[in-house]
Amino acid sequence: MPRVTDRPTRPVPPRVLPPALRGWLALVAALAASVVAVLGIRYAGGGGPGAVDERIAAAVDGVGPPWRSVARVLDFLGEPVGATALVGALVAGCLLLRWARAAVSVVVAAGAAVGAATLLKHVVGRTIHGVENLSYPSGHTAFATALALAVALPAAGRLGLDRAAGAVVVLGAALAAGAAMGWAQVALGAHYPTDALGGWCTALAVVPATGWLVDRTASPTADPTADPTTEPKAESKADRPADRPADRPADRHTAGRPDGN
Repeated sequence: MPRVTDRPTRPVPPRVLPPALRGWLALVAALAASVVAVLGIRYAGGGGPGAVDERIAAAVDGVGPPWRSVARVLDFLGEPVGATALVGALVAGCLLLRWARAAVSVVVAAGAAVGAATLLKHVVGRTIHGVENLSYPSGHTAFATALALAVALPAAGRLGLDRAAGAVVVLGAALAAGAAMGWAQVALGAHYPTDALGGWCTALAVVPATGWLVDRTASPTADPTADPTTEPKAESKADRPADRPADRPADRHTAGRPDGN
């Protein structure tokens, strides 16, 4: 009989949310949403800094050169022109690496984080430097943190990191991006420190949900509990059921004899 070759398997594209981090991300998102809600209630309708804001701003606000120039560059990356260029560069990089889902996640995560921050500003109503300047939470900080998460999450999955290492990479990227942008906003006097914290937590609460949505939309029939980075195992010869006796060819010595003798 001709030998049956194993059927080739199609590579499974890496997902935005690594399976090892899903439970951890759900807990982080819940805690972050709680912080956003608590701070929003605490500073709702306010127009001035709290005690924590005053202490932190005293050490950060009004920095001089060259750090003020750095703060302005970071702030520009959160403005429409700079943000568009930054998102475009990240999307292009993801496409060059053939991370189609990551490219989509960058756009969706950034839009969702900024949209959520804008909505919360109108709900909370906290202001800075006048009633026309809504400040909580910081949209710039939410935007920067969302981009960091949108890139770090698929990168952790692509590298095959376990839960501990993946959590360090993802949280480290989010903390670095959020801290840098938050510092710039406070240093330039555009936001209170608690505004920056609220923006950081907004991204942590929103981005895991957008990542799940991107994965779900791309693979609507996939098992959500399965490891998407593992390709289906090809059926080996040992795994195939043995041929039934009736399917085996007759022995050449007994062929044609009705009694088999």
